[in-house]
Amino acid sequence: MDLYRGGDMGNNDDAGRPGVSDEAWERFVRESGVGGGAAPHEPSARARMVTERLRREDEARAAAERGRWRGRRARAARRAAEPEGWRTGPAWQGRDGGRTGNRRLKATAGIVFIAALALVVVRPELLIERLTGENSQGNGAQAAQPLPAESVRPTAAPSADPDRPTLKEPFRGSPALQWAEGANAIEVPEAKAVGGLSKERVAQALTLTKELLVASNIDPATLRGGRPEAALKLLEPLQEEGGRSLFARALDKPSEDASPTSLFSRFDPAEVRLVGEVVKVRGRMSFEAGDTDGEVRVRADYTFVYPLVKAAAGSDQVERTIVRRRMSLYMNDPVTFRVTPGTLQYGEHEEEFGNDSCGVHDGYLHPQFDRDKVSGDRPTGAAVDPYDRSKDLADRPAGECGTLSRS
Repeated sequence: MDLYRGGDMGNNDDAGRPGVSDEAWERFVRESGVGGGAAPHEPSARARMVTERLRREDEARAAAERGRWRGRRARAARRAAEPEGWRTGPAWQGRDGGRTGNRRLKATAGIVFIAALALVVVRPELLIERLTGENSQGNGAQAAQPLPAESVRPTAAPSADPDRPTLKEPFRGSPALQWAEGANAIEVPEAKAVGGLSKERVAQALTLTKELLVASNIDPATLRGGRPEAALKLLEPLQEEGGRSLFARALDKPSEDASPTSLFSRFDPAEVRLVGEVVKVRGRMSFEAGDTDGEVRVRADYTFVYPLVKAAAGSDQVERTIVRRRMSLYMNDPVTFRVTPGTLQYGEHEEEFGNDSCGVHDGYLHPQFDRDKVSGDRPTGAAVDPYDRSKDLADRPAGECGTLSRS
C-alpha cells in the first residue's frame, strides 16, 4: 500500500492561522453540490486547488503501481537468468546472510511471515533450531559444509575452536566436525595399470586397502575390543614379518614390541564406550609401482577421530582419541610371486595416538579424562596438534610421549 499521504499541506493557512482541513473542504464541496444541479458558477480558488491535488495524487498512485509491477517483472527476469538449482545452495549463507538478502526479507515481510507460519506448523523443529542455534541432528551452531576430499598433504593445521564436546555433540570444537564419516570418507582413486600389473589387479589392491582400513579402524566390533578377524584375513599369511601371523600373536599376547594397536584401533569395553556410532575420518590414498616388476605399492595416510565416554553408567564427560596412520601396502603378481590371492602385504608404517596413555601396552588404546589421575608414563615431549596433517609422521621421534595442544 502506498503511504505517501502523510505531511502534505497541513491545516494552517498562509498566515499560520488554523484553517479548514482538506478533508472537511472536500466534504463541503460534495455536499453543497458545487459543479452540479444548480446554476453553474466558477469554482473557487480553494476548490480548484483541492481538485488539482486529488488529480496529482491519483496520477502518483497509478505511477507507483506501475513501478511496483515493473519491479516484480525485473526480479522475475533476474531469477529466470539464475542457473538452475541456485535455490538449493548453502543454507543461511550468501542468500540470506548478506545485507541485500536482509533487505529482500524486509520488502516481503508479510508473505514470508505467512509462509513461515505454515512451515512451523509442519516442521516446528526448524523454529527451535533458529532460536537455539542447535539443530535436531545434534551438530549445533558449528555445523558447516563438509570439506572436500583430501588430495594432497595440507600446508597448515586447521584453526582452533574452544568449544567442548558433549554427549549430544561429540565432535563439537573439533576440526573433525567438517570431516566425512566412516567408510565413505575413504575414497579409492581410479585405478590404472602400473608396475607390470593390470588395471584390474591395481583396482583390487586399492579396494582391499580400503577394506583393511575399515575393518581395522571403523568396524564397531573392532573398536569395542573384539578380535578383528575380517582385517586379519586381508593380510598375507605367507609374509614372514608384519603379516597375519604377527598380528595374530600380538592380539593373543600384546607387548611393547608387538602391539595390535599399531594396526587396529581398539578400546577396552570395561573402561570406555563410543559416543554414538560415527567415526570421523580424513586422509588420502595413492598408488605407484613397487620396487620390483609385478608389484604395486598403495600408500594410505588417514586420521580417525573417536569420541568416547567412560563405560560407567551416567558418565557424561566426552573426550576424543585421535589416531593417525600412515602405511604402505603391497600386492604382487601371483604369476611371478608366491603370494596368497586376495591379500595384502603390510609394509612401512607410522602411527600417532592423540589422547592415549603412554607406557601401557595391553592391546588397547586408553583415553585420558580431565577428572582422572594420569596413568602410565608422564608426557615429556613437545605439545603436538593431533589434527595437524601437514606434518610428516616420519619426521617425529619414534616412541616419544608428548602432550596435546587439543583433542
